[in-house]
Amino acid sequence: MLRNDQTSRNTEPKPAEPVIARANQAVRERFPFDDTQDLEDARRGFMGTARESVISGADGRAVWDLGAYGFLDQDCPDTAHPSLWRQSRLVSDHGLFEVVEGIYQVRGFDLSNMTLVEGERGVFVIDPLISAETAAAALALYRSHRGDRPVTGVLYTHSHADHFGGVKGVVSAEEVAAGLPVIAPEGFLAHAVSENVYAGTAMARRAAYMYGAALPKGPRGQIGAGLGQTTSTGSVGLIPPTLDITRTGQTETVDGIRMVFQLTPGTEAPAELNIHFPDHAALCMAENATHNLHNLLTLRGAEVRDPRTWARYLTEAIELFADSSDVAFASHHWPVWGRERALTFLSVQRDLYAYLHDQTVRMLNQGLTPLEIAERIEMPPALERAWHTHGYYGSVSHNTKAVYQRYLGWFDGNPAHLWEHPPTEAARRYVEFMGGAEEVLRRAHRSYEAGDFRWVAQVVNHVVFAEPDNAAARALQADALEQLGYGSENGPWRNFYLTGALELREGPVGTPTVTSSSDFLGALTLDQLCDALAIRVDGPRSWDADITVRWNLKDGPPLTLRLRNGVLTHVTGRSPAAAEPDVDITLDEAVLRAVLLGVTGPDELTGRADVQVAGDLNKVTELLGHLGAPDPDFAIVTP
Repeated sequence: MLRNDQTSRNTEPKPAEPVIARANQAVRERFPFDDTQDLEDARRGFMGTARESVISGADGRAVWDLGAYGFLDQDCPDTAHPSLWRQSRLVSDHGLFEVVEGIYQVRGFDLSNMTLVEGERGVFVIDPLISAETAAAALALYRSHRGDRPVTGVLYTHSHADHFGGVKGVVSAEEVAAGLPVIAPEGFLAHAVSENVYAGTAMARRAAYMYGAALPKGPRGQIGAGLGQTTSTGSVGLIPPTLDITRTGQTETVDGIRMVFQLTPGTEAPAELNIHFPDHAALCMAENATHNLHNLLTLRGAEVRDPRTWARYLTEAIELFADSSDVAFASHHWPVWGRERALTFLSVQRDLYAYLHDQTVRMLNQGLTPLEIAERIEMPPALERAWHTHGYYGSVSHNTKAVYQRYLGWFDGNPAHLWEHPPTEAARRYVEFMGGAEEVLRRAHRSYEAGDFRWVAQVVNHVVFAEPDNAAARALQADALEQLGYGSENGPWRNFYLTGALELREGPVGTPTVTSSSDFLGALTLDQLCDALAIRVDGPRSWDADITVRWNLKDGPPLTLRLRNGVLTHVTGRSPAAAEPDVDITLDEAVLRAVLLGVTGPDELTGRADVQVAGDLNKVTELLGHLGAPDPDFAIVTP
């Protein structure tokens, strides 16, 4: 047994234990790996790919490597779930593909696909990836095969960054200001901004685990994320929409391209839409029907999605468009051709989300807890047989817990769980009750040798949190997490497990993800900006503060900020209930934004001809001094 003062002799990834190897072999025997339909569909219409495999930013840093997953061409090793390996191999195919004449996709250049629809004068771009660099490379690839057509419009199918972040790689803000349309579903901007600003720091840190950003790419490391391979790390931007889609049945024509929209709020994103192209008999399902079970609650964190609503919108899509669609494609993965095949695909996807919803609610009404439901639920054989229902990105286990959370919240009804100790305090007590760290590790090693890695991870976690410097505990916990990763069909689960093992062995790796770009912050309304500042107030340090600042905007109503009782509130317009301000400042909104975002210091307002100050300007400095900074590298697998 490793003693407390010993460290693991080898911090490199370990081989798969026999129990994991046998489990992965059983998967090969259980499912039809000789079915080549997906392989044929994923490669259908291939026109070519980029000559250079590495896409770099302006600073020369690589933001995407097309050749990074070449190792997937070999047979699946014991250190990977064969089904996830199969999915990653399919998703890693990169290049320009023809969907139907006039509609093309660039796939494998980022987590998502970029779709290009040819019009009368140019090309209409749908979902311009995450980064400007990858989007520009995708557009260049298209033009190298289809000619130097100008971009005549852009569409965001929904409010997640992998569907709009690269927009400045295909169009400029100046082109949009001159009239180039940018289309999005109603509510897009509010949701895109709030998700990336309010809880953006925590989401970005967890996303580093979810996508395995720090893991080496290879058979014992990151092999994909199920929905796509990983996220690019270039420049993320945002150009606000100029045209909102507000209802199902709304039609728009851009550059001669006719589109009929289905609004699907509350499905895969709070603001999302599907698109039918009647002149192409083609249906774009955004991210509402892809070749995997999607998340009802993504592991990076987000609002819980409603599978009941999701299923109903899939039914509506079938009713509206199935009889006039010869191909269904999406913003991830590959298309499905043929009217009957597309109908079957959409119907099975619909049944998948409906079944998860209905059976989870049935069992919670029988008193089962989230953990019990996740263990007990079984998928119908007809659904399980379809490759596109597998949990490569979402999983049955964490999706059922999300349904429970949506209806009943975090509490399972057992009063013993109502006021539990936080992790570190509970861990110390558990370890003491179990006879001390040495005894826990001795028993845990026996469990590890028996192949019960799930229990090892659960119990040794207590030792790590009780004694974070216990090298033997960290080493054993890393080994157990690694084996769980090797056996995971779900890409994010694998990445979470392996990243946890990496941080236990080598220390924090941080996250390359930018939580909120200047474009996101610039797109905030003043209400949203004030709400974002309120989240940063250090409450206990602000209990005794009472500061009121009134900003008289030259181009809008006044805005009054008040910090009192540890709460930052704001009121727009004149209010008879507002406190008398400590300082009254007249300025333009752009200057106010610069102050609130920390670009301009309050002391820099003194003497400016465009700013008038009445009162104590130091009160602004004092107020802003009560704001704390989020921690983008907070601990996850250690206290």
